[in-house]
Amino acid sequence: MAVAAYASLVSLTDVIDSVQLPGRRHRLHLDKEQIQSLHQKVLFLQHFLELHSQRISPELEDLARQLAVVADEADDIIDFHVVNQLLEKSQDKTHHMATLSSFRQDIDKIISKIDSIMKKLMMVQEERVDIQEQPPTISASEGSAAPSPSDRNTMVGSDELLLQIVDALTRDESDRRILPIVGMGGIGKTTLAQNAFKHRLIVYRFDICIWFTISQQYSVREVLLKYLINAKKIEASAVDELDLAELGDCFYKLLFGKRYLIVLDDLWSIKAWEDFKIFFPVNSNGSRILVTTRLLDVARPLGFHSRYFTMTFLDNDKSWDLLCEKAFARKSCPYPELEEIGRNIARYCCGLPLAIVVIGGLLAKSNHTREYWEFVEKNVTSFVNSGDDDHCLKILSLSYHSLPIYLKPCFLYMRVFPEDDRIEASKLIKLWIGEGFLKPIGGKSLKEAAKEYLKDLADRNLILIHKWTRGGKIKACGIHDILRELCFRESKRENLIRVPKTQKIHVSVPISDYTCFLCGDSVEINTIHLQEVCVGSQSTKVVSPSVCEACSNMYQNLNKLRWVSIHDQSDVRYLLNTKLRYLDVEGFELISESVIVANKFFLLWNLQILDLNSMETTSLSDVWEMPKLRHLCNYAGSFPDPVEGQDFTILQNLSTIWMKDFCCSEEVVKRIPNLKKLAFSGCLSGDCSLAQLNKLESLLLGYDIPDLEDICFPTSLTKLSFLFCKFPWEKMTIIGSSLPNLEVLKLHSGFKGIEWSPIEGEFLRLKVLDTTGVELKYWEAEDIHFPNLHGLYLHHMTYLKEIPLSIGDINTLQSIYLNKCNVSTVNSAVEILKDQKEKGNEGLQVYVNEKEVNEEPVYYRL
Repeated sequence: MAVAAYASLVSLTDVIDSVQLPGRRHRLHLDKEQIQSLHQKVLFLQHFLELHSQRISPELEDLARQLAVVADEADDIIDFHVVNQLLEKSQDKTHHMATLSSFRQDIDKIISKIDSIMKKLMMVQEERVDIQEQPPTISASEGSAAPSPSDRNTMVGSDELLLQIVDALTRDESDRRILPIVGMGGIGKTTLAQNAFKHRLIVYRFDICIWFTISQQYSVREVLLKYLINAKKIEASAVDELDLAELGDCFYKLLFGKRYLIVLDDLWSIKAWEDFKIFFPVNSNGSRILVTTRLLDVARPLGFHSRYFTMTFLDNDKSWDLLCEKAFARKSCPYPELEEIGRNIARYCCGLPLAIVVIGGLLAKSNHTREYWEFVEKNVTSFVNSGDDDHCLKILSLSYHSLPIYLKPCFLYMRVFPEDDRIEASKLIKLWIGEGFLKPIGGKSLKEAAKEYLKDLADRNLILIHKWTRGGKIKACGIHDILRELCFRESKRENLIRVPKTQKIHVSVPISDYTCFLCGDSVEINTIHLQEVCVGSQSTKVVSPSVCEACSNMYQNLNKLRWVSIHDQSDVRYLLNTKLRYLDVEGFELISESVIVANKFFLLWNLQILDLNSMETTSLSDVWEMPKLRHLCNYAGSFPDPVEGQDFTILQNLSTIWMKDFCCSEEVVKRIPNLKKLAFSGCLSGDCSLAQLNKLESLLLGYDIPDLEDICFPTSLTKLSFLFCKFPWEKMTIIGSSLPNLEVLKLHSGFKGIEWSPIEGEFLRLKVLDTTGVELKYWEAEDIHFPNLHGLYLHHMTYLKEIPLSIGDINTLQSIYLNKCNVSTVNSAVEILKDQKEKGNEGLQVYVNEKEVNEEPVYYRL
């Protein structure tokens, strides 16, 4: 329970910070010194667990269990008093004194319980503990560069098998064939298939290559739908109008007549193949289907002439090679004194690549001392010798138990995502913040801390990286199903999350659909039940929000929560937990009549992330009573000017705003001093200029933005995006001349006209130029115009004649990406690549429709 106790203490610290904010003091009656005393005790206990979490004895574990209960009780008490006081309208001084006295008495009881636990902790600490069986402290490295995406598919010992698979896929045989790869979980089937999928011979052999992850729970409709939307073959707005037959017909026509490769990753049954195969045309042109499965009974009947590829365990030498690759990022061990121990560790992983990779990630993050490696060796040995079926899981648990305690809640939270889910890093970070798992590190924001946590878990190979941003940061991630099982076990043992602090509601989903109010999944009708709902002093029996079985199992204390009621225009009620830190309201953009009545948002007093997406609201004035707010998104709404006479509240934490209309008045600018990201697509009003937002780093302008001359940009901007603005190219000099720190420029139909002639000296720091769907035909650019460009991205540039040859002479240029551009543009990119190779530049890469090309003539189907 140490992890649960730590997570509850970190969350409680955030709650205590919230009640002490200047914006709260005029509304709340509390004993400031008493709250500060509680704060100091909670911080002390956090620090204690950080220092001693690797050496938790049974006595400390029991005290940690008590501590988790008390921390949650403190959270409940503070929430109770804060909500009651926010609802209270009385100005009677006697009533205020009674309110203060009640709050003080309840906090005194909590402090007394914490003091008792602290006294026992000190007594246990003073007792002599045998530390020989405990792991030495791990020193986490900081500031290391993120590995490139290609590094993530390291494969040792399967090179020959890869060549066999590539040969079978590209063999000149016209009949369609299915090629299964079979092996246990974690043995590297997906990695092998990925390396085949990206092999240059495959890229040039097939007209279209598609990757589907199937898993045990799958929906043919959802798999096809997701692909067709991403491939822009159907509009997202038509989703509900198309049934499986129509989607299948669209997919079938897409493949018909083409030589295709389809990967069905993680297939668990023949039935799954039967469900999909009717949508794959039998073209007699050498099409192939590559299948990965754990089950021989699935692989054997699917394989051509019952043939399949079997992945075997690595031998000792290859296991050692892979461990070195992960622990030292090289093919050999640089520490002779560790080699014998390391070879033993590799051997005890029983040739399972996933276990070796995770243990290698653990060793890479440790001090390379003989003492620590011997500790790892001893524990891996004991797991292997246990003789049960969970020895792999136990090996992997070694990496979990060696995590710093602040990373453990974040890792265990990965259990909430479905198997094989592709998780957006931005979403995961919001959820971590919402659950209260994070605390600022060295003055950094919670978002920056979360990014470091995520990178640390990825460096330890506990989280898989699916996609990188163009700046080399994690964009999408996931978790291997064996590690997910570990998350389930440890999370259940810890009883980590007892109340939900994040919530998603679907305004435009009919109430009869019975979707879980926490995660949005379908709910059985018999799970709807009556419960007592309290807001302030009022209590009533209402139908509770429907909860799916998974969320009900995860959150043990749902019946202890208090709810705030909001409704949409159809008067459908939605109940919100007053402890929420993250609220995501979803609805279809086309349903404009869905309007959220937002006059009780101020009762969500600890809310930090509010995503209203495209929902219209009657008012957002409550945001000025939410000093913890960090992120506000409402594509259809307006950022409000403070109400006249409203108490002056500075939203110190607010860093992201995405609205339709933005009011840039003097009052607003003074109250959002730390805004870093701003996006708006409609009206810009107010008596101030954007230049006064002097910490703004990213700005997106869209649709109805006035003339560029009317916008005074802050010089702090490093990223600028235009969305359907249609400014003439001549206006580009306003941007180049006024933004000396600009590094990323994105133009999504942002400018109009057929000719752009950049001016020297304007885009001196620009690293990324990304254009989509602009009318540009003649681009009169040279290397001197973009001297620091790293990446050039051109999408749907159907009019552009060519990329200027001298663009290739930019010393910093690393890559050119073309997507659905005309042939002459593609040929000019290939000509640039050829020219640079002749000049000795082997570092430039050119991609066309996501396929890397060389300097050969282009024969692509664009």
